[in-house]
Amino acid sequence: MKRKSSISTLLIFFSFSFSSVFLSSCGKKSLEGMMICTEVSGKIQQQNLWKSDTPSRIVAVDPTQPEGSIKALTEGYYSAHSPEISWDGKSLLFTAKQKQNDEWHIYEMNLDNFKIKQVTSSDVNCSNAVHLPNGRFVFGLLTSKDSVKTGHPLFTCNPDGSDPKQITYNRNAYSALTVLNDGRVLALDKTSSSDKQKNILMVMRPDGTKAELFYEGPAGSNLISKVSETTNGNIFFVESGPGSQDGTDITSISYNRPLHSRVNLTSEIKGDFQSVFPMPSGKLLVSYRSSETERYSVYEFDPENKVLGKPVYSSSDYDVCEIAVVHQHVRPKKLPSEVDFGVKTGLLLCQDINFLDPDFIKNSQVLQKAVAIEIMGTDSAMGVVPVEKDGSFYLKVIADTPFHIRTLDENGKILNHSCEWIWIRPNERRGCVGCHEDHEQTPENRVPLAVKNLPVNVPVHIEKIKEKKISLE
Repeated sequence: MKRKSSISTLLIFFSFSFSSVFLSSCGKKSLEGMMICTEVSGKIQQQNLWKSDTPSRIVAVDPTQPEGSIKALTEGYYSAHSPEISWDGKSLLFTAKQKQNDEWHIYEMNLDNFKIKQVTSSDVNCSNAVHLPNGRFVFGLLTSKDSVKTGHPLFTCNPDGSDPKQITYNRNAYSALTVLNDGRVLALDKTSSSDKQKNILMVMRPDGTKAELFYEGPAGSNLISKVSETTNGNIFFVESGPGSQDGTDITSISYNRPLHSRVNLTSEIKGDFQSVFPMPSGKLLVSYRSSETERYSVYEFDPENKVLGKPVYSSSDYDVCEIAVVHQHVRPKKLPSEVDFGVKTGLLLCQDINFLDPDFIKNSQVLQKAVAIEIMGTDSAMGVVPVEKDGSFYLKVIADTPFHIRTLDENGKILNHSCEWIWIRPNERRGCVGCHEDHEQTPENRVPLAVKNLPVNVPVHIEKIKEKKISLE
């Protein structure tokens, strides 16, 4: 096996003192400062490695001495990918299967002794595990017997796999990507409908509450990598264009304005990118190939000047398609949870259903005033609710039930104002400004008329919802 590298740029690139290397087998071993990479043999699949039958492995590489320092971490597994390092640098989560026809499961490796334990044990595929600040893990799970038809929801569990809890309940497919510094989970939401498919980033608390749109790329684009956030609020990921001929590029957005700060950092660079990992120095490690005949290799990239540096690590036998570095960083915030499983419902308040995003108004063919909403479940309507004169409504919804809302005019005609599938967690209280509003807008400082009355029960045929009682004895 031949491997090539260029380390002339690494002394500066790794100047933040990642200097540990593998010691002798009889001494103490440490991965501090090591690159953790996914190497894929055969033809690489740009999206959803967990759906691919292509063999892959996770390796550790000393970036200062890549020749001869490769250590395979997942020997004995048919395929392994999606390495996720904990903020204390002591744990590695990854997705793998031991045999080709096995299901994908989540595994955890102790980076002090390299011992691996299996976390999930379900009979369905699991994917993309991420460490939560409270010690639990969040991951995606492909369900087939879900009564609320959620398809590919997110779950959380304890490090030993116990106490699994579902946290998303709409009909979209989710993949956990990262935990932001503010403690919220950022997930890829593949939303499909009869006429379009779009890839968006949703953000939510670790208990599944307060889920909302975080970022939506151009029409036809696809997000194909994990997402990484820096300490100064920059967020990086790899995104493909509307067509495969457009290639893949590194996208940057700002935490402060994720919906309106998109920058393509590599539009002038020929070739394709597969993943990106930010370094404390401000530079990026990227997986890149100049053409389809080349292997993906690890390069240095300068996001400020948009310049691709020299190779850091490459292999003639594998595509190096995912990158992480073992180091300690600040733990994300621990957010309190309002979920109370002793409560069967949650509350939803909308200030004005006729308040619309200017871009939506510009592209809409129907602009009549809405006077009522219809709540749609997975199989049938859950009821029609008149709104107040100021356009507000206030609902008490059965928790963990997917639904969407469409607006009606005075004649009961459906307007072009239907929202995406949403859910309310037990005891959650949520609010929105309007319908299809700009998510950066804040509500007007007034009391909606709807809150002056009791919330309307949904489904509306239920006159009174009897909440569960928890005994304190």
